[in-house]
Amino acid sequence: MLGAIIGDIVGSIYEFQNTKSTEFDLITPWSNFTDDSVMTLAVAMWLVEDEAHTIHYLVYCMQELGNRYPTAGYGGNFSTWLREDEPQPYNSWGNGAGMRVSPVGLYAKTLDEALALAALTASVSHNHPEGVKGAQAIATSVFLCKEGKSKQEIKEYVEKTFDYNLNRRIADIRPTYDFDVSCQGSVPEAIIAFLEGNAFEEVIRLAISLGGDSDTIGAMAGAIAACCYEIPQSISDKCNAILTEDLRDIQNEFEKLIETRNKG
Repeated sequence: MLGAIIGDIVGSIYEFQNTKSTEFDLITPWSNFTDDSVMTLAVAMWLVEDEAHTIHYLVYCMQELGNRYPTAGYGGNFSTWLREDEPQPYNSWGNGAGMRVSPVGLYAKTLDEALALAALTASVSHNHPEGVKGAQAIATSVFLCKEGKSKQEIKEYVEKTFDYNLNRRIADIRPTYDFDVSCQGSVPEAIIAFLEGNAFEEVIRLAISLGGDSDTIGAMAGAIAACCYEIPQSISDKCNAILTEDLRDIQNEFEKLIETRNKG
């Protein structure tokens, strides 16, 4: 999950000032966590605190944490959703479904569980088929990577199951890639960055270099990469320092839960 947070923080300053190069400052004085990290941690909070995995408590966690950080950069529809007394899904295919789902892939003990929980996390707001598919594709990639599957195995499963075209290279996508907040226009690109990179930092740099919705693409790619590659300590230390104490507490509690499940 830290991989998603790092990807978000690194991408935060490039979201509206895109870079089309892999040569950029990873962490700057202006780097910060955004809605991607807040909602990722809301899903983690749900998994830690609600063993029954109810929709009601998922909505509670998302609203409680989201309204604690109201200026984190939510989209207009989702901002409204956060403030509603009885929020309803609004048929969104946006990549908000994919950027918050990574804790599910880490938590799940089976692929079926990962798929089911991912669909649930999307359905409360992003219930369009493409929104659900995007969430499931990221959760699946995280789960399979965590389970030690090869990049080729992950690629083949995602292509077959979700009908994404992963037979592209970042260098070929980058020149014409534009701001795209849809799952179908950013989830495959994030997975391709993971498939192409050979180290955690390289994956993040490739993802951010596409331009577009940089923090979200970085979060999705970073979530998968962290299951495959070691995160450099200097990067994790800087990003953890940017998080507020309450967000670090949620992250720590989730990590304890995963350790316990892995021992079980």
